[in-house]
Amino acid sequence: MSKTVDFSKMKFYCDENLCIDCNGCVVACKEAHEVPVGVNRRKVITVNEGVVGKEISLSMACMHCSDAPCQQVCPTDCFYIRTDGIVLHDKDKCIGCGYCLFACPFGAPQFPRDGAFGTKGKMDKCTMCAGGPEETNSPEEFHKYGQNRISEGKVPMCAAMCSTKALLVGDADEVALIKTYRATTQGKGIATDSYGW
Repeated sequence: MSKTVDFSKMKFYCDENLCIDCNGCVVACKEAHEVPVGVNRRKVITVNEGVVGKEISLSMACMHCSDAPCQQVCPTDCFYIRTDGIVLHDKDKCIGCGYCLFACPFGAPQFPRDGAFGTKGKMDKCTMCAGGPEETNSPEEFHKYGQNRISEGKVPMCAAMCSTKALLVGDADEVALIKTYRATTQGKGIATDSYGW
């Protein structure tokens, strides 16, 4: 009799009602992982910019897709999906072809520099602060992929630094429950008595 293990599936969610376009998540990510100049593992996009009442901002990065298109088109198989759903890559296998960049609908893969023929160098992307294939929390892992906060039981730096808690990360089912709770209680306020004079 085989026993199946149900692993959690880690996902990001950005609440467009709470994101204030402060770019704190972008700065926190760049600082924590010492990301090279010109590469942004996370970015904040604003939809309907300048349209009063319709402007919304979202923090975007790798969405760690279950059927990751980047993995499907990579000719060197540098992408791999962990049992918890986090999509990681091996920089030692990457040849900088750029196929992943064109396959990703979120623009997550980044390249460190532009050359005469377009993007060059080893691809970089959001690791959900889960490191890479090197030994966990080793200097080599930090140098190539940044902090491995997941191994320490911490949430990714971007979510930890989000001042309005618009950026959530965790098990997909738990994140969905939080999203549902926020949607059903929106506008109801806090049900406590007022205080003061």
